[in-house]
Amino acid sequence: MLKPDWLRVKAPQQERIGEVATLLQNLKLNTVCQEASCPNIGECFAGGTATFLIMGPGCTRACPYCDIDFDKSVRALDSTEPERLGQAVFKMGLKHVVITSVNRDDLPDGGASQFVKCIQEVKKCSPKTSVEILVPDFCGCWEALETVLSASPDVLNHNIETVPRLYKKARPQGIYERSLELLMRVRDNWPKVYTKSGLMVGLGETDEEVLEVLVDLKRNQVDIVTIGQYLSPGPKHLPVDRFVLPEQFEEYRKKGEIDLGFLQVISSPLTRSSYHAGQIQKLMDEHPR
Repeated sequence: MLKPDWLRVKAPQQERIGEVATLLQNLKLNTVCQEASCPNIGECFAGGTATFLIMGPGCTRACPYCDIDFDKSVRALDSTEPERLGQAVFKMGLKHVVITSVNRDDLPDGGASQFVKCIQEVKKCSPKTSVEILVPDFCGCWEALETVLSASPDVLNHNIETVPRLYKKARPQGIYERSLELLMRVRDNWPKVYTKSGLMVGLGETDEEVLEVLVDLKRNQVDIVTIGQYLSPGPKHLPVDRFVLPEQFEEYRKKGEIDLGFLQVISSPLTRSSYHAGQIQKLMDEHPR
């Protein structure tokens, strides 16, 4: 299926991309931008931003939409990773940083302790930098969630990914209701933390199902939602079922922000869960907690 014109990406600024890529390579850090073949890598690297991928690059789950490598082996955590991450955030001069991880179902706490150390190092190296974490579902281990939140991130993001009907197809090891519960638990127990979630379209869902997911997210008191077009990484991954028109993305945004009252809905073909994440600082200023 040929990509439509609205999915064309502007040529990136190679010089700035090279600077960021070199820094990440020297500090031996992974990013989702690179590992997941994000279409916005040019824009984000050119702007000096990145979403850091910790405990990777191998993931213990093999979701058929994702381009991150599958690795179910038991691997020790790198004790130097948090310090290197803190150094990168400082050297890049980031005002807002996103830290995410692969699924580490091989670890008793799903990697929660590593999230904590990374958050602490960022706050030590860059005290004014706001911290957003994009976490897995921790297999429903809420003690792990509590551990992560004990480090006081500013934003907790957990992606719902797709509509419930497509979970067995796209996210076989995930549970839709469990993801909603995770988001609600954050709101119930850590009311100062902003919650965020995202989903892909183009996997076979209907527009009505997308709107039903938005209702579910609002019912579970999520603050921010991202909606973007699914792009298949390759022939071994799920194919694109449809390319959603830009006008429909705008309808999703209006439904979410105007009708349902989310603080923010970022909805466009090239939107990804961390796209324009830096806007969260303005949002927090406008809606303090």
